[in-house]
Amino acid sequence: MTAQHRRTLLLCGLLPALAVALLSLYRPSFFENQEFGAYDTLVRHAGTRPPGGRIVIVDIDERSLAAVGQWPWRRDVVGQLIDRIRELGASTVALDVVFAEADRFAAEDASTDEALASALRPGRVVLGYALTFDSPATASSACVQHPLGLAVIRRDDERGSDPFFQASGVVCSLPLLTRAAGASGFLNAAPDPDGLLRRVPLLAAFNGQVYPGLALAAVLAAKNNPDVSLRVINVNTASLAVDRQSLLVDGKSNLLLRYRGARRTFPYVSAADVLSGRAPAGVFTGKIVFVGTTALGTREVVSTPLDTLFAGVEVQATVADNLLQLDYIHRPEYGVAVETLCVLALGIIASLIVSRFGLIWCAAGVGACLAVVWGGSTMLMAARGIFLSPFFPTLGLFASFGTIGAARYILEYHRADREGHDRIRSQRLMVQTLLSLTEVRDVETGRHSRRTQEYARVLANQLATSPEFRAYLTPERIDLLASLAPLHDIGKVGVPDRLLNKAGLLTAEETAEMRKHPGHGRDVIEHAERDVGSSDDAILAMAKDIVYTHHEKWDGSGYPEGLRGPAIPLAGRLMALVDVYDAVTTRRAYRDPMTHAEAVAFIVAGRGTHFDPAVVDAFVIVAGLVERVSREGSLRAQ
Repeated sequence: MTAQHRRTLLLCGLLPALAVALLSLYRPSFFENQEFGAYDTLVRHAGTRPPGGRIVIVDIDERSLAAVGQWPWRRDVVGQLIDRIRELGASTVALDVVFAEADRFAAEDASTDEALASALRPGRVVLGYALTFDSPATASSACVQHPLGLAVIRRDDERGSDPFFQASGVVCSLPLLTRAAGASGFLNAAPDPDGLLRRVPLLAAFNGQVYPGLALAAVLAAKNNPDVSLRVINVNTASLAVDRQSLLVDGKSNLLLRYRGARRTFPYVSAADVLSGRAPAGVFTGKIVFVGTTALGTREVVSTPLDTLFAGVEVQATVADNLLQLDYIHRPEYGVAVETLCVLALGIIASLIVSRFGLIWCAAGVGACLAVVWGGSTMLMAARGIFLSPFFPTLGLFASFGTIGAARYILEYHRADREGHDRIRSQRLMVQTLLSLTEVRDVETGRHSRRTQEYARVLANQLATSPEFRAYLTPERIDLLASLAPLHDIGKVGVPDRLLNKAGLLTAEETAEMRKHPGHGRDVIEHAERDVGSSDDAILAMAKDIVYTHHEKWDGSGYPEGLRGPAIPLAGRLMALVDVYDAVTTRRAYRDPMTHAEAVAFIVAGRGTHFDPAVVDAFVIVAGLVERVSREGSLRAQ
């Protein structure tokens, strides 16, 4: 491969890598699903870690509904459930429930809401509410929420949009209940466009205030409400500090969840067991307890990368466990830069391998690079929760490899094409040189050789229409046969001039000498083969067939070998006919030429004896075209 070709391949590898690097920087939305797929693959292969043991879920399940009644329960029963959980030592109780309307049992007992409020007043309870984003909420403006005293720290050059979502409305619990609880958090956790929940917002803004999600509010309550601050790192990353511990979130304060496994990974306790006093001893001591519903018809489920039926309350438990253990998935602030540099580096590696070692080594190199990229990304996520997407590096690698492979194929094709053309020119030069040699010895022999070239092409094209010969007589092989046809009498250079130029008929001894010319011709080609070290060359093999067998006859009476029927190579059978046609239609010193019609009749008479019947039949079909070729050749000779 030339230095120019290497430079071309290097460029073909770098340009796609540069294009993918730009895509990596700007992240067009049409690659979103592919990026999600790469993320999910890493999550599934990185493995899971067990919960930290500080989260318990109290489940309003089918057994609880059977024991207490259909949901929603009387508010005083819910108050009893909260009292009982608190008495069992829970540090915080978080309700994945919204009490937006008065108790449906208020007509029977107006004190049920007040009973629930009484259970909330001792503290350590966080109520849930729902933010709306598409239109203003229909809830009363008397909604009571509990904003965070959040310090937002920005660099001077980071004065863009707020690092959290802006809600347009809220659906919250009754003011009586939210005032009694003293703490609340929003429940919103929307899935990504493909329907899978991978991230949950920890913060959101409404009416100029910043509010925590339910899980964050529960953790803050368990930690006695420490200071919270948010430092904006760039448009894609921020750092949330809670009680002097920091965690990375995205540009909208979303936390990438590190799921602990499929559904029901956290400890579940039936609400019926809590109310009846059958809850295991010590199960709630010092724990954050999330209360939610999983009973059929009341539960909210979401799809995650690990489970398609994941309970909404367990999402909140997962968020809280991630915060408590500081064990979550995060995208580092330099993530985009690392992925983009990786795209460029892999493009350079692929280009260098192909330009130096070829496509096979490059394929092996691509496999190794993919293993490193995906293996490294999986290890980073498993060991440290760092998410570096392998999608764009993989896309860049395939783009570079594909482009380089296509470029190399095109270069090789053009090189082979040039070599083929050079070879054809060399063959033609060889044929013309040898033909010129025969013309120097005998002008008429040279002219005869040139005429047979066109006859052979016409006859071979017609014979190729027969199913018997179609597979062999391809257009390429017909061109080759026609180009080699003039060599059929090359062996006559070894015949003495006195015989070539003799005006009369040859004697028996002279005829025997003349019949040596096929052998002389074959010897010339074989000597050339040995001199250049060529063997099993298809072109030279056909040339020898033409030279050595064009005087063989179908019935075996020909020379030099006396071959019979199909044992005679097809090229020799074709040349036998066109050689005779030209010989009998050309004036010789010892006889007048036949007319075209006479020559055709003469050849037809030799069908099955001198000539292959199939070749004769093809000749009869194109006899008129052969006559026109003969006439044009005669005019050129004049």
